[in-house]
Amino acid sequence: MRYDFDELTDRRQTLSLKWDVDPDEIPMWVADMDFTTAPCVREAIEKRAAHGIFGYSIVPDVWYGAYQAWWEKHHGLTIEKEWLIFTTGVIPAMSTAVRKFTTPAEKVLIQTPVYNIFFNSVINNGRRVLESPLICENGRYRMDLEDLEKKMSDPQCRMMLLCNPQNPGGEIWSADTLKRVGELALKHHVLVFSDEIHCDITAPGKEYVPYMSVSDECRNNCITAISPTKAFNIAGINTAAVAVCDEGLRQRMDRALNTDEVAEPGCFAVDAAVAAFSDEGYAWLSELRRYIQKNKETVRDYLKSELPEIKLFCTDATYLLWMDMSAHLDGTAENVREFQGFLRKEAGIYLSSGDIYGGNGASFMRMNAACPASRVSEGLERLKRGISMWTGR
Repeated sequence: MRYDFDELTDRRQTLSLKWDVDPDEIPMWVADMDFTTAPCVREAIEKRAAHGIFGYSIVPDVWYGAYQAWWEKHHGLTIEKEWLIFTTGVIPAMSTAVRKFTTPAEKVLIQTPVYNIFFNSVINNGRRVLESPLICENGRYRMDLEDLEKKMSDPQCRMMLLCNPQNPGGEIWSADTLKRVGELALKHHVLVFSDEIHCDITAPGKEYVPYMSVSDECRNNCITAISPTKAFNIAGINTAAVAVCDEGLRQRMDRALNTDEVAEPGCFAVDAAVAAFSDEGYAWLSELRRYIQKNKETVRDYLKSELPEIKLFCTDATYLLWMDMSAHLDGTAENVREFQGFLRKEAGIYLSSGDIYGGNGASFMRMNAACPASRVSEGLERLKRGISMWTGR
């Protein structure tokens, strides 16, 4: 391997959200990797920092070209330059879209369990969440297309927030499924906002399907949010894009992002993205994906041998592991939160409590496997110890 993903980088006392924990805790919760970013990204940031002046920045042609080339080469999607708009982040763009394309008290559709901030983007903007629970079977999720149409047919439903690939379930939605979503959305006049931030973290041999690529119905009735921040561990840089094919929709989104003041790059945003979406960035990412997959396999093997009552869900995408803990939980939010706190206090392992993701999440915990293998192993031992104490109370 060209890159050392085994290095135990000390992130304590660095103002890290993830690592702002007690000294004896291992945080494996928030979607933030414990790996230093690709050398080419670090070099680009260091070069920009060495200039010493950090004024206002523009979005140059090279930024557009980096996104276009990456999606064409690695995801088979042609994106025209004019479709792209810079934004500071996927979630700021999502919240802007909710405000711009819906009115207060209207409904925004989400498929649960799903990334908890989807709820925030709706509720904090005075809109109502409309849940279409995913169907859970045999350790995987699939969309309930019948329920999806029923919910979309509600005249108060104006927008759908799509998580593609799916967080926390790890699913890569098929082209056929996405095509059906597009047909239903167009039929019922529902705009689709597709969050595709996890698209570059897939298992080796697995590729995600861009929502825009599936059909004209999908491409012309969606806002797609994309970014290098998740795959390259640079969330603090605040750099992302939305791709919008339809001209009228794009003009409204562009105006909305500028009105919300989330359309201007910070001084490192362009350089970091361009460096990430390069051949050097892809070489690093390819090794990272293989390393993370080994971590996932370590977790799966450990659970099978040591904690067989815990079921690990699909691991096709993201570095987040969705673990069915129903053997130890009663399916209520109060119980799973008590369990989360117990594991932190008694075993020193900090996992995400599944109830915050809605749907059947109160029977689950989410584990972040994007860390050195030795930390994964230690986290699993702590989990086993914590569960032993939990059941022996």
